[in-house]
Amino acid sequence: MSEQMMGKKQMRYALDDVPRPPALVGLGLQHVLTMFGATIAVPLLLGAAMDASPGEQALLVSSVMIASGIATFLQVRIGTRLPLIQGVSFAFLGPFFAIVAVRPEGVTDAMPAIAGAIMAGALVPMILGYSTLFGKVRNLVSPVVIGPVIALIGLALFDAASDQAGADWGLASVTIALGILFNLVLATKFRFFSLFPILLAVIASYAFALALTSAGVYGDGHASAVSFDGVADAPWLRDPSTLIFPWGTPEFVPGFIIGALAGFLASMIESFGDYFAVGQASGAGEPTEAQVNRGIGAEGLGSFITGLLGGFSSTSYTENIGLVGLTRVASRAVVYVAAAALVVIGLVTKAAAVIATLPGPVVGGLYCLLFGLIAAIGITQSTRADLTSQRNLMIMGFILFMGLVLPHYFAQNQDLVITGVDTLDGIIHTIGSTGMAVAAIFGLVLDNVIPGTREERGLTTPPA
Repeated sequence: MSEQMMGKKQMRYALDDVPRPPALVGLGLQHVLTMFGATIAVPLLLGAAMDASPGEQALLVSSVMIASGIATFLQVRIGTRLPLIQGVSFAFLGPFFAIVAVRPEGVTDAMPAIAGAIMAGALVPMILGYSTLFGKVRNLVSPVVIGPVIALIGLALFDAASDQAGADWGLASVTIALGILFNLVLATKFRFFSLFPILLAVIASYAFALALTSAGVYGDGHASAVSFDGVADAPWLRDPSTLIFPWGTPEFVPGFIIGALAGFLASMIESFGDYFAVGQASGAGEPTEAQVNRGIGAEGLGSFITGLLGGFSSTSYTENIGLVGLTRVASRAVVYVAAAALVVIGLVTKAAAVIATLPGPVVGGLYCLLFGLIAAIGITQSTRADLTSQRNLMIMGFILFMGLVLPHYFAQNQDLVITGVDTLDGIIHTIGSTGMAVAAIFGLVLDNVIPGTREERGLTTPPA
């Protein structure tokens, strides 16, 4: 029996399966809750840097949610056709903060330049994908490289998990414990828990936090306190006139576009690893060259639309791949529901405000559960190569370690001057700050330059 057939047998819902309506909606919302914290983090961070008013901040979050829903639909419908949720990429924070620093007069000053950089930069993945050029890289990438890159997708986010969970390890631990209980203990006895372990853990943890907030245990300003102040101030519906170009006509500044291209490079490399990770997690096998091309092209298209809608780029979301592996639910129908829910939440700003009351430590607990699973998926990919080979072990260990070392170095040296050319230094800084990009670049060079047989490198297994 082929690996792909075995994977399908192990799934609770395979790609083409459609759960019954109640389960379908619940599973879709579970995806939304899983990615919600990371999705709103970028507009909140950049909004604060731009001194956004509450109304402007709500508009930023709304734009991101709508764009993520549309980009998700495109990815599943005409992209890889794998269960991938699309959302805001952290790889673009560096270039966008640089734009904000140059355009300090608020949201309406910086966002047109950011929109222009996104829309122009998005043409590159669209061209690389739809011209079938990007898929050629697949023939150069072996499990020696893919494994560590996928592992770093999860491991590189340890600081995000630490920051969120560390604000209150008590509530984060409740979320972690419930997630483990529901998924590894009760799921073996009750199908309900096997389908919704994360959703149930979030609901239970949220109820726990709400109860302690009502009892006064979590006071004002506490990281785990649930506050509905923002809900009352939020409008019910998004003004239709603000859907397209909400910040005005995009501005296409060459320097800003080049900076954004560094973010797109890192994002494409990360997505390449994500495609293999979700293929493994969903039982679909390795993505074909055509799938890789369509996926990158669809991400470029989704990012271009994000620029139209006033958001912050689009890429595949690692935490939701972890959710697929955790629940063994790979149904495209479930992801379509998640995409629709994202658009609705973006249009009904009151709904976005309610979900935004989810305490950060609950999100941090989710990260601890899901990001480690992604690292484990990377390890399983590496086992396809010869792990008794000193060549492979040396390359894998080196690129994995450098994928942690260089981002830490660049984080500690924000003002590092390398070439003296600001734009070029910005590109190097963005790539060097992204562990997946560092591992992929070093890995591609070493694995294709240092002699090794196809069998040794794990390239003898035919593509799925």
